[in-house]
Amino acid sequence: MDKKIKDAIFKKIEEEPFAQKFGIELIELDEGYAKVQMDVAHYMENIFGMIHGGAIFALIDEAFEAASNSHGTIALALNMNVSYIAPPTLGSRLTAEAKELSLTKRTANYDIRVYDEEGKLIALSQTLVYHKSERLPFLKE
Repeated sequence: MDKKIKDAIFKKIEEEPFAQKFGIELIELDEGYAKVQMDVAHYMENIFGMIHGGAIFALIDEAFEAASNSHGTIALALNMNVSYIAPPTLGSRLTAEAKELSLTKRTANYDIRVYDEEGKLIALSQTLVYHKSERLPFLKE
């Protein structure tokens, strides 16, 4: 993977207000691949005292964002399907891993899986992205 793209994406995600709000960290990045992590916190609970699906979706979406933009061009989500398998426990550390399954000139498909630190599957997602021809704007910085 191009080091300039990799460094730029790491920097942008580290500075991203949304990722900061949820404590999401980019751990690994390669072309078509990303691994992100987040600690499950009390403020992520829903009305039943379980972790809100939106918090898990946020982690999935961050992995998707990093992996799909890793080619250096702007990638925009077209579709995301999420299946919630098991609820995570409060205080657990979740890892989302996005893997590119196919890549064409304009679209790409990703498989994204979320696990807790014990390896228990929490959620999985199949996603579709549209690649624009424009380079990532922050590569000019």
